Amino acid sequence: MKVRVQFAIDSDLKRCATERARESGLTFAEYVVKLAEKDVERPKSKTRIESIFDLGSSGGSDIARNKKQMLADAFAARRRN
Repeated sequence: MKVRVQFAIDSDLKRCATERARESGLTFAEYVVKLAEKDVERPKSKTRIESIFDLGSSGGSDIARNKKQMLADAFAARRRN
């Protein structure tokens, strides 16, 4: 069941949001609803980066020896993004 809502926002914010909605092919109301839906979604659980080291046989590679450095590099890259 849908309900009608009413709220007040700054006129500049309304103008910018309306432009963004138009760019997306949406009405202002549809745009606001999509933003609200996205915000309240349950976050998908993220796979821990360490799990890539537990995928099975390494085939004799020495990945365990470099695990700490590989993790540090992966986390550093993630922070840069």
